[in-house]
Amino acid sequence: MNDSPEKINITNDKFSQKRVASLDVVKGLAIILIMLAHLGALWLDPEWRFVYGFILTYADFFGPGLFVVLSALSVVFSVRRKQGKMPERIIRNGIFIRGFTLIVIGMFYNLIALSMIGVQVPFPLNLFGWNILMFLGFSQIFSYYSLKVSKIIRAGIGLVIIFVSEFIREIVYYGMEENILFQILHFIITSPTPTVTLLPWLSICFIATIFGDFLHEAIIEGTEESYLKLFRLFLVWGIILTSFGMIIGWRLETPETMILDEYTHLELYLIINRNPFYQYPGMFNFLIRGTASNMFFLIGINLIVMAITFYLVDIKEKKNVLIRMFKAYGAVSLTLFLLHHIFLPIFVSQLNIILFIFIAFSFLALMGIIMAIWVKFFDGVGTAEWLMGAMGKSRKK
Repeated sequence: MNDSPEKINITNDKFSQKRVASLDVVKGLAIILIMLAHLGALWLDPEWRFVYGFILTYADFFGPGLFVVLSALSVVFSVRRKQGKMPERIIRNGIFIRGFTLIVIGMFYNLIALSMIGVQVPFPLNLFGWNILMFLGFSQIFSYYSLKVSKIIRAGIGLVIIFVSEFIREIVYYGMEENILFQILHFIITSPTPTVTLLPWLSICFIATIFGDFLHEAIIEGTEESYLKLFRLFLVWGIILTSFGMIIGWRLETPETMILDEYTHLELYLIINRNPFYQYPGMFNFLIRGTASNMFFLIGINLIVMAITFYLVDIKEKKNVLIRMFKAYGAVSLTLFLLHHIFLPIFVSQLNIILFIFIAFSFLALMGIIMAIWVKFFDGVGTAEWLMGAMGKSRKK
């Protein structure tokens, strides 16, 4: 998940020779919320688990979708920065090595995830599954090839994928029982561990690279005017896409109106309704992962978050303890994502909300301290980010 754009050398004013620090800040906030979501899912006792469901329902845009967007942005920077300076083959190989590294890590993650949820899948099929790590790996490759076409074509392909995905998935799901081809397609599109699914999430690789190009162009220009123009572009399109997603997805869904096995995020509706205060009649369609409305909402809200953070951190250059903390967590987000899983079995279904808040935030602070020591005194040797960097350097030798 360490996919922030690389440092760009430009020669203008105070905005020159900068890393896009805001993306590290956003990534740091996202990994903190993802870890909290995982801790809440397992550590909260049954009486309080509805709190986890409620928060994840309305803050899921900070989850896998944000990292897929950032992954696409990183590919844009890697490719555009090196074009004309080195052979296309070397640029491609660099993207592929980073992608395949994440895919291999994702394969091992699948083995663990399937054993934890009790799903029996024969080897080697159990190596495949659209967890976030595997999808990030493939997204590097998808995003690289999306740059071969213009922004307009990318937008068209992305929109087609979004609008046809639900229809395709419904046909494939209902055809599985009688047709082995549909079974194969379902395995490829949805997989046994569908944190994300190939359709419609593939659309993000095409759409996010459009905004990645705009971001790269603004940084190359390197003026305050170009930064403010980019801020307005991200903010306006973020509002448009978010609003459109909410409008077309402003209907309530339940397990009776959607296929729960296909849209597993709808389980949050069942979890939320275990609360003792109010029974929700349904879950908004735009909040359910994998729907067309959710894709627009997810991309749009992420653009808004990135626009605001970009304005505060990169334009106004705000610096405080909170921003520095988020940047530090963002710099080692992949390692944190992998490492925190080791501790998930410690308090399974044992904590009420008060104990959870105290223990979970203490755990996050401890993880941050450990990573800070690891990076400062051991140069991050052995972290996932170090491994990705080492593989990139070995490729250049």
